[in-house]
Amino acid sequence: MADKIQVPAYREYPIIPTIVEDSMAHSKPYVAKPEHQESVGFPGELVDDWQNVAVKKLGELVSQSRALQVFLDTCVKCGACTDKCHYYLGTQDPKNMPVARQDLLRSVYRRHYTFAGKYFPKLVGARDFDEEVRDEWYSYFHQCSQCRRCSVFCPYGIDTAEISMAGRDVLDAIGVGQKYSNEIIGKLHKIGNNLGLPEPALVDTLEGLEEDIEDDTGIPVKVPVDVEGADILLITPSADFFAEPHIDGLIGYAKVFHQAGISWTLSSYASEAANFSMFIGSHDNLKKVAMRIRQAALDLGVKRIVVGECGHAWRVAYSFWNTLIGPFDFLDPKYPAPQHICEVTYDLIQRGALKIDKEANDHRRITFHDSCNVARASRMGNMPGGQFIIPREIIKACANNFYDMAPETIHQNTFCCGGGGGLLTDDLMELRVKGALPRMEALSQVVKEHDVDTLVAICAICKTQFAKVLPYYNFQMDMITSLHQIVGDAIQLGSND
Repeated sequence: MADKIQVPAYREYPIIPTIVEDSMAHSKPYVAKPEHQESVGFPGELVDDWQNVAVKKLGELVSQSRALQVFLDTCVKCGACTDKCHYYLGTQDPKNMPVARQDLLRSVYRRHYTFAGKYFPKLVGARDFDEEVRDEWYSYFHQCSQCRRCSVFCPYGIDTAEISMAGRDVLDAIGVGQKYSNEIIGKLHKIGNNLGLPEPALVDTLEGLEEDIEDDTGIPVKVPVDVEGADILLITPSADFFAEPHIDGLIGYAKVFHQAGISWTLSSYASEAANFSMFIGSHDNLKKVAMRIRQAALDLGVKRIVVGECGHAWRVAYSFWNTLIGPFDFLDPKYPAPQHICEVTYDLIQRGALKIDKEANDHRRITFHDSCNVARASRMGNMPGGQFIIPREIIKACANNFYDMAPETIHQNTFCCGGGGGLLTDDLMELRVKGALPRMEALSQVVKEHDVDTLVAICAICKTQFAKVLPYYNFQMDMITSLHQIVGDAIQLGSND
């Protein structure tokens, strides 16, 4: 596959690319099979009278969300968002401009739910929801990672993510869903994690990890499962259980808790932090997935819930949990509900509860990638901009060589990794490679200026995406690293035990 993908060339940054009409019209993820659809409560195949079903569903979504209606009604085509999308910058397809992607849905909304669209459709660009439009939706609403960068620059704050979620929700309602996301959600409903990893396999995996840590450090560090009465329930992405570089992050969490003397546990019932339901805009599935976490916390009698390194998991937890599955009056009120693992580690470092040797990371020259859902849809700690400050301060506390990428490419302006929003599937590899271009350009610059060799992220999707696309841009695959691997390598086990 690698030799079939034309990797975009680096540009003198920034450059607005020349338009190439329909250059990505061919890009479509695999359609969900009936069993994938039905497992998440959607029709297994294209329904009868699908046009009217789609229009009705769109009307329901607009009536339920004042924000969505405002987003559809207020765009003035100013163009402020045009060059802000990494997919447009990488693909040159004009339909990947946020305003154009919004218009895919807006045109149908106008046709059926506005006076001008009903009576003067051509005048306002209104369209019927026919087969051509349906296919266009399926292609281009799966070329949006819902990163929300465009919303930062929009003078009206229009959020394209909300529009792409609505578009996918409509498609699911008529039986045209995406295999990747819907299959994953179904596995989580059935087993408790995205991998479909059953409890015995999970326990065996973690026991093996404990042995590996002791062999490496000489210290028996536990990675507990289903421990009742533990202080912390850690909800982490299931990638942390088996894959590089994620597993090194899990080892880092375990070392932090071990040295700080904090009792903690994972849950075999709710062994997944990620909630792909947000990507498809399904409130029902969003709640159902999140309820597993609430139930696990109640069953185990924990004092707080801590979310591991997963960007959209933290967005869902921070932005939705309180109203979705709250209140959390059964947790210890001294702590935020929920809490991010970086908040826990940062607090311990600030209090001197961890013995750190920064020189243990002297072989690394480090930069940091702000993951979209953390940067633009959440906070950390009790300080403005804590989601930017806390991860960087943790790195600086654990390493001597840290260098930020260009200011216009970090913090709230961060570029997406190119694989978020339910697009982390090999059938969209061309899109993922091209969408990564702006981040790769910024990375290339900091590598050139500071000899950076380590890219740190706190999102499982970002880490998986970078491990795949870095080689396309002539970087080493193992350049991508979990933040808590940096922490774990710096912790001096046994010092405070």
